[in-house]
Amino acid sequence: MLVYSLLGVSLLLVIVCLGLIFINNNKHVAALKSRTLQLQEAQQQLSILRSEVAEMRTGMLSIGKRLVAVEQRNQELAQLQDAQKYDDPDAKIYSRAVKMVELGADLEEIIRECELPRAEAELLMSLHQQKGAN
Repeated sequence: MLVYSLLGVSLLLVIVCLGLIFINNNKHVAALKSRTLQLQEAQQQLSILRSEVAEMRTGMLSIGKRLVAVEQRNQELAQLQDAQKYDDPDAKIYSRAVKMVELGADLEEIIRECELPRAEAELLMSLHQQKGAN
């Protein structure tokens, strides 16, 4: 009888141990499933972020190309404007008058050399003085 009792107790201990192992295993399986789900979500987010970065890169390249084109056009227009400035005889007179003002010529000399009306010569002098004050 003692043998049956010991055998029964041993069997009960084995069943309890198997139950504990099963419960512990279920906890690990649940944790593993949770981690797997987190990994899948992180991979989805990474995929979304990669596609957003690719879109941004494409947009930046497009903006860069447009910026280069605008800068080239700006340079062309500046060169064209400079060329037109020297083609216009009136512009040459004013450019000369401005240069004389910058070199320190007096009002009468500018009127005489550039054949400008007094009011225009005074305006040039005034603008140059304001520019120098700033």
